[in-house]
Parts: sequence; C-alpha cells; structure tokens
Amino acid sequence: MAKQKEIKTNAMRILDKHKIDYQVIQYECDEFIDGLHTAEKTGAPVEQSYKTLVLIGKSGQHYVLVLPIAYEVHLKNAARLFGEKSVEMIHVKDITAVTGYVRGGCSPLGMKKQFPTWIHESAEKYDKIYVSGGRIGTTLVLSPQDLAKVTGASFGAFCMEDGEEDQ
Repeated sequence: MAKQKEIKTNAMRILDKHKIDYQVIQYECDEFIDGLHTAEKTGAPVEQSYKTLVLIGKSGQHYVLVLPIAYEVHLKNAARLFGEKSVEMIHVKDITAVTGYVRGGCSPLGMKKQFPTWIHESAEKYDKIYVSGGRIGTTLVLSPQDLAKVTGASFGAFCMEDGEEDQ
C-alpha cells in the first residue's frame, strides 16, 4: 500500500526552502473556525496560538499582523508601526484576492506578495508558536524568530489592553 503524500502549502514550501524546522498539525475542519476553537481542536496552548490579520493603510499598502488569538489589534498603534495615518482590516471578501488564502487559512507565510509584517512582542517569550499553515485544517508550529526571519517581520506592541478601546 502506497504511503499517502503530504500536501504542502506555500507556507510549508517556504519553510522547507529556508531549511527552517517546523511541525505540522492537521485537524478535521470543513469551514472557518476561529483561533480559540482551532487551539481547542489541536490541543495547542491558547497563549502560544497566533492569528494572522491583513490590514490596509490609508496609502493603499497592505500589512500583516501576527497576534495572539485572544487579543484584538489596536488600529492606531498598528498605523503608527507602519508609518500610516490610519489602517483598517481588509474586507473578508478581499482576503483571497489579496493573500491567495481563504479566511481561516491565512498564513503569514506564502501570501501572493510579501507584505510588511509585525509579530506581537509576546511571541518572543516562547520557543514555539502556532500559526495557520495556509489551509483550513493545518497549523504550523515554529520558532517566532524563524517566522520573523523568513517573513522579514519585526516584533512590536499593537494590541489593545483589557478594557481599552480603539478610538
């Protein structure tokens, strides 16, 4: 009986090309589920599980943020990081056109274009973090430093504190 060949995503191919060590976690899922449910399904620690958000600035430039799944982005802080007057989340209907990925399967690796990327500073305290593998039902586990290296990302603070509102 032939061994089933693992289907690689763009994210995995990029990590392989750069000889970066990573693990793949596959889980059953037919449609979008949020990061908290994904962590629950995979057994990944919630605090080490990160989501990928794509924003667009006033200039029309796209940006990528990688942040803990339980956090919300502070748009003013994100705009400051990117040197923009303001930023907003891209519309759900635009995710595939901009990134090449579907909602719930958007990885910070392997998008159609490499956009300026920031990873939340909390990731630096972990040896490994969990991010989307570029397909619904696929999670990648890798070092945050390796993720930053391959995406050209910086680490920074751009999330809201508990009770804080984005004005």
